[in-house]
Amino acid sequence: MVDMTKKRLSVAPMIDWTTTDYRYFARLFNPHTYLYTEMISTGALIHGNRARHLRFDTLEHPLVLQLGGADISEMTQCAEFAQQYGYDEVNINVGCPSDRVQHNKIGACLMAEPKTVADLVKHMQAAVDIPVTVKHRIGIDDFDSYEFMVDFVQTVAAAGCTRFIVHARTAWLQGLSPKQNREIPPLRYEDVYRLKQDFPELDIEINGGIDTIEDIKMHLQHIDGVMIGRAFYHNPYLLAEANSLWNEAAPDAIPKRSEILEQLYPYLQEQIAKGEALPTMTRHYLGLFQGLMGARKWRQALSGKPQLTLEEVKRAADEVLSLNPDA
Repeated sequence: MVDMTKKRLSVAPMIDWTTTDYRYFARLFNPHTYLYTEMISTGALIHGNRARHLRFDTLEHPLVLQLGGADISEMTQCAEFAQQYGYDEVNINVGCPSDRVQHNKIGACLMAEPKTVADLVKHMQAAVDIPVTVKHRIGIDDFDSYEFMVDFVQTVAAAGCTRFIVHARTAWLQGLSPKQNREIPPLRYEDVYRLKQDFPELDIEINGGIDTIEDIKMHLQHIDGVMIGRAFYHNPYLLAEANSLWNEAAPDAIPKRSEILEQLYPYLQEQIAKGEALPTMTRHYLGLFQGLMGARKWRQALSGKPQLTLEEVKRAADEVLSLNPDA
C-alpha cells in the first residue's frame, strides 16, 4: 500500500473542461484529489471578467489556479489574485503546445527559456504565501534529451520551485495539433522516474497516458504524484475508485452514483437561480454512467440541447439508475 500522506493525485488542467462546474462534480467523487482550473491567461484575469474566471465553490479545495503567461509583472499580479481569491496554489503552464500559446511565446515554448521561468517563480513566490509550481513537458521539438529537461528543472528549482508536474511526452510545436501532442510523441516515464532519483529533494509528479488505478499505484512507487486528465473527465467514477488509494476500501468510502446526484442537484438548482445555463453545466457530466446499461441514453438526454430542465436531468438519471440498482 502506498503511503498517500506523502503523495498527491491530481485532476489535470484542461481548457474548456476543468471549469468550476466540472470541479464541483469531480470533488463529489473524491475528497483527496487536487483540482486544477483550466489554463487561464494573464490577459483574461487582468483585462477580462476576473471574478467569473476565478469563481469556485469552497467544496473544490484543494484547488490550484493554472496561469498562462510569461510577463513577470502580469504573472506576479495574477499570482496575487490567486491568493486573494483563496486558491491553495498557483501553477505555471510550461506544457501547452497550442498555436495560441506559441503565438504569445508562453506554454511549452517556455521550456526553451528556463531563466524566464525561474524569474517568474522568483517574483511570484516573493509576492504570495501560497506555493508556486510548474507543469512542463520532458522536452520540445528536437530539444528532447534528458539533459535538456534536467537543465530546465535545475534552473527553475534554484529560483525556489519545489514541485514539478511532468507530462512525460515531448511537445512538438510544429506539425502536430494539441490533440496529437497528447498521443503521438512517445511516453518516457523512465525519464520522470530518473528526474526524481536525481532530485530527491523535489516533489515530482507524472502526467500522460495514465488511466487505471493500477497505473496510478505503479507510478507512485517511483515518484511523488500522479496527474490524470481525460481519463478522469470521461470516466469520473474512476475518481471514486481512487479512494481505495487512501486505504478506503469500505463500501461506504466509495460513493454511489445515486449519492453523487443527490449532492449535485442542489448545486445545479443554486446555479440556475444565479442565471447559469443548465446545458453548459451538464455537458461535464456525460461520463457519469460510463460502462453501465443506459449510459448512451443518459448522454443523449443531456447532449446538444439549448434548453434543458433539472426535471429532465433527474428523469434521465432515474432511468439509468433503474437499470443499475447498485449504482
